[in-house]
Amino acid sequence: MGMLPFLNKGPKAMLGLDISSTSVKLLELSRSGDKYRVESYATESLPPNAVVDKNINDVSAIAEAIRKVVRRSKTRLRQAAVAVSGSAVITKTLDMPADLSDDALEAQIALEADQYIPYPLDEVNLDFEVQGPSEKGEGQVEVLLAACRSENVEQRVSALGEADLQPGVVDVEAYAIERAYTLMDNQFPAQEQLVVAVIDIGATMSALSVMVDGRTVYTREQLFGGRQLTDEIQRRYGLSSEEATLAKRQGGSGLPDDYYPEVLEPFRDAVVQQVTRSLQFFYSSTSYSDVDYILLGGGVAAMDGLAELVGQKLNKPTMVANPFRDMSVASRVNRQALASEAPSLMIAAGLAMREREF
Repeated sequence: MGMLPFLNKGPKAMLGLDISSTSVKLLELSRSGDKYRVESYATESLPPNAVVDKNINDVSAIAEAIRKVVRRSKTRLRQAAVAVSGSAVITKTLDMPADLSDDALEAQIALEADQYIPYPLDEVNLDFEVQGPSEKGEGQVEVLLAACRSENVEQRVSALGEADLQPGVVDVEAYAIERAYTLMDNQFPAQEQLVVAVIDIGATMSALSVMVDGRTVYTREQLFGGRQLTDEIQRRYGLSSEEATLAKRQGGSGLPDDYYPEVLEPFRDAVVQQVTRSLQFFYSSTSYSDVDYILLGGGVAAMDGLAELVGQKLNKPTMVANPFRDMSVASRVNRQALASEAPSLMIAAGLAMREREF
């Protein structure tokens, strides 16, 4: 049983590397006081099926993409933070005696972990973090236990190693989104119990994280993403995957007139349905019955008019996520590209901030 390094105190600066199902995104941030600055950023597409449902199938293809983004970004950093998806991680909050030393706490957690984790412990990476005093009694602390199948961690660590980078931290995507949210919480009114639904719609997966006063109270992933639009363009117009992706990025210019009513509108409606369904799951499985704001992230979020449509259909103020709105940007960074990809860089931003909390 290995210990996951995702709650370790890291060095002063790390690359945020988000490995998604279609691309690798690199982001480097520096910080002065409470202000961040974007030092470098780059993205690289992945070959089809290199990553499927957040599982890495082709470590060498990932490593090659990482080498390319490192080269293109011109970063000098060699330590990186990566993340596993929330569905790959089991978390449990335990109550433990407050007077245990770190070593005793680790031994106790290893003893108790067996009953919470449905895998043999020698196939699992564990980590834990003391959250603070427990409400269950004096002399007790709440401890967050996180467990992940070792292969999920090892594949990411191997890809970094092949690309001549060192793994600094293996985080969880939902925690990275929560951290990135702190860059944007000043864009909402200051009110107690502010409930914000952050919906990150990637190429194949959508993840809902609900924040209450900036803390995650609920997460859920489902299979739905922008690739469905790409596949439909490809099927209907007889294009290759690359041609369909390009046509989608260009907003359908060059496609026949029926693209908007026959392909794009149904997809936008499907996004609204997915957001509605995700929120219904949230309401039915928690004590909450409403959200104050919706924040759209992921590559799909930048689609023209989508945020307005979601806001109008759900009758909720809806914004497109931009973690860089209040940041300065280094001269070597392409500002226009960064702005257009900002919604899809939330996980990368949260990872690039990773060591700053200590």
